Amino acid sequence: MGKIKEASTNNQNRKEIIEHCPIYFTLDKIGGRWKPLILWYLREGGKRYSELKKDIPTITEKMLIQHLKQLEADKLITRKVFAVMPPHVEYKLTKSGKEIIPTLNSMATWGLKNNT
Repeated sequence: MGKIKEASTNNQNRKEIIEHCPIYFTLDKIGGRWKPLILWYLREGGKRYSELKKDIPTITEKMLIQHLKQLEADKLITRKVFAVMPPHVEYKLTKSGKEIIPTLNSMATWGLKNNT
């Protein structure tokens, strides 16, 4: 993931829209191809990286790692490292992440109804 030029007009416009539009703010946090799927697969409890990779086989490792980091930075998931041999990591939804699941459910219902 590249650095975003803070002073760019595009970035300033993005920040302004996020401040004034709660829908855009939400889409900025959960939008895209992979974030909704990651959140969806974590809705029933914590999963290890390898489990998420199996759930979403078409995602590249780079994209999965990148989106997990973004979701963690946005406080939608937590990452817990277990100090066992071999070490492993588990990802879980935070309280804020759990609050978005009903929205994803509504989106899924709408998509099933209107995907003709």
